[in-house]
Amino acid sequence: MMSIIIITIFVLGYTAIAFEHPLNINKSASALLTGVLCWTVYILFAEDKHIISEQLTEHLGELSGILFFLMGAMTIVELIDAHDGFDVITSRITTNNQFKLVWIISILTFFLSAVLDNLTTAIVMVSLLRKLIDDKSTRLYFVGMVVVAANAGGAWSPIGDVTTTMLWIGGQITATNIIIKLIVPSIVCLLVPLIIISLKLKGEIKRPAIIENKSGSPTTERERNTVFFVGLGALIFVPIFKTITHLPPFMGVLFGLGVLWVITEIIHKKKQDEDKDVLSVVHALRKIDVPSILFFLGILIAISAMQSVGLLTQLAQFMNDKIGNLNIIVESIGVLSAIVDNVPLVAASMGMYDLQTYPPDSYIWEFLAYCAGTGGSILIIGSAAGVAAMGMEKIDFIWYFKKIAWLAIIGYFSGAMVYIAQEYLIHL
Repeated sequence: MMSIIIITIFVLGYTAIAFEHPLNINKSASALLTGVLCWTVYILFAEDKHIISEQLTEHLGELSGILFFLMGAMTIVELIDAHDGFDVITSRITTNNQFKLVWIISILTFFLSAVLDNLTTAIVMVSLLRKLIDDKSTRLYFVGMVVVAANAGGAWSPIGDVTTTMLWIGGQITATNIIIKLIVPSIVCLLVPLIIISLKLKGEIKRPAIIENKSGSPTTERERNTVFFVGLGALIFVPIFKTITHLPPFMGVLFGLGVLWVITEIIHKKKQDEDKDVLSVVHALRKIDVPSILFFLGILIAISAMQSVGLLTQLAQFMNDKIGNLNIIVESIGVLSAIVDNVPLVAASMGMYDLQTYPPDSYIWEFLAYCAGTGGSILIIGSAAGVAAMGMEKIDFIWYFKKIAWLAIIGYFSGAMVYIAQEYLIHL
């Protein structure tokens, strides 16, 4: 009875999340209610309430690492953006040739998303494309490739995609190994659709009319460069910090944020208060996407409730009995992530398969990181990067399905085959 009620709550909550826009109910609210209600039902049916409370506290200790990591990383990125630090990259793109530009944008997105994250990178690159391409019908093809490239780039980096980060923080993968194992499949995932679409894009782009830059900018070029490179360095340093200290990744992010906070306080100390305010960490903290953090919290505590009850173990056993082939199971999870958010899918998988059976850096965890990270590109609503691009450019769901989805599918399965071949043929 208890299991049926918890499953019903989760399904209804997830339906509300999927139909966020028609219902006009923020997905974060639905996620929080789902998570709390699942645990409420669990503890009401339990005889020993104290054990359930201890289970929740234990799960929350693990989940807080992911949430603090996201908060720290988001704040660093917001601070770089407030200083116009990303202009360091965008100002150097000068070509108007569509063929060259789509390769530059896609490759830049691929590697930038590995350092930042796919959501942030998608926002930055879509903003850049607005400054580069005036014709919206042409620009949408570039935006579609940004979504594919951002998800492919995020999959092979421990800090590039929230699902890969979850696996890294959870101990399922290690930073060095995931880079080595997934870099080639992820490149293939991008290159195959990129080659196809670049053959379709011909001629020159028309740039928007140049708008004069505002005078009296509160930051200098030196300040922009300093914040950009220190912020980027702080994010890149996270895996190194974890390797050296063996502390959780969120500690590395918070350390980097603290360093950047001190530096920005020093370089702006002589400025007027109104100029300093928008360039401060306090202001950046106000701008970070807190609803998204609460969404992750709600989903993850709902999944942890299902894990504690034992539902995920039963699901894993069912899939193993009925399907059996790990490749098919993991690839199915990746395709499903185009419809259902990949965060709960990966969280569920982490609960379904234990580290005793599948130790760190096992085949299943690496393949799951690739499939869950790149499968979301198949539909525009399948990833945070896609949803952000959809909102910014008002991309029609059907347009993306017709023009980009088939490219993403070809890239997804091409990369998957490369990973499988890598494992079985050369045992990389």
